[in-house]
Amino acid sequence: MRKTTGIMCILAVAVLAASFLFMFAACSGKDDNKLYVGLECAYSPFNYTQRDDSDGAVQIYNTNYSPLHNSYANGYDVMIAKKIAEALGKELVVVKMEWDSLIPALNAGTVDLVIAGMSPTEERKQQIDFSEPYYQSNLVLVVRSDGNFAHATSLEDFSGAKVAAQKGTFHDDALQSQGPKYGILPQTPLADFPALINALNVKAIDAYVAEEPGAIENCASNPDFTYIHLVNNSTGFSATDADTAIAVGVKKGSDLTAKVNEILKNIQQTERDELMRKAITLSGGENIVE
Repeated sequence: MRKTTGIMCILAVAVLAASFLFMFAACSGKDDNKLYVGLECAYSPFNYTQRDDSDGAVQIYNTNYSPLHNSYANGYDVMIAKKIAEALGKELVVVKMEWDSLIPALNAGTVDLVIAGMSPTEERKQQIDFSEPYYQSNLVLVVRSDGNFAHATSLEDFSGAKVAAQKGTFHDDALQSQGPKYGILPQTPLADFPALINALNVKAIDAYVAEEPGAIENCASNPDFTYIHLVNNSTGFSATDADTAIAVGVKKGSDLTAKVNEILKNIQQTERDELMRKAITLSGGENIVE
């Protein structure tokens, strides 16, 4: 997908965050019969929050491993996580946290895996290990169907457009570094996709960067939106396979990497495609929170 940590976090902040998360893990204790997976639960259709456990959703916990009231996780990442947990013979525990806390939490032992639409960028590989990709994505732009850019076909058509992306992601890295050469006006990155959707709704921006599955869901949930189908390294942003791949994050040196790879190898592409279609469909339900 997509996401990147951007420029390395300030060391002191990262150390404090890791220490804080470690204290949670140490005080609460983890059950060896459970698989603790970290994600945002706010990046539909990859992972999102809903009010009940319908359609296979699972309970969401905080970093102290306490269940969150009326909060259940579903989406493509969750479906993959369920398959991995089942194959390992463990109960899945979804731990919700902010994007920038995921890698520190993994290194601190608060979670066993990160399955959150994370790209195995070279910068991240210095901090954690990754499985083989379980999804390959394409960056697109979501716009208003009544806006000036609704009929665009390439980045060259977005000259003068105010475009935003999520903070700390490869989306924003690509936008900030590549947008200006097309006359695009990169905006200050926003915290998450709900914030990007709101900004486009109130016309504070002309477009935002998304991955195609997310754009499809966003447009289905927001009838005033449409998205411009861009092709990486052609009509869209330049990106490597590592930038647009999605893989499972694992603590460096963990034997879980090989185990996860073996499990993913048994999930055929047709099944993965079907899971994504299901995730997109379910993410438009009325019980979805974010």
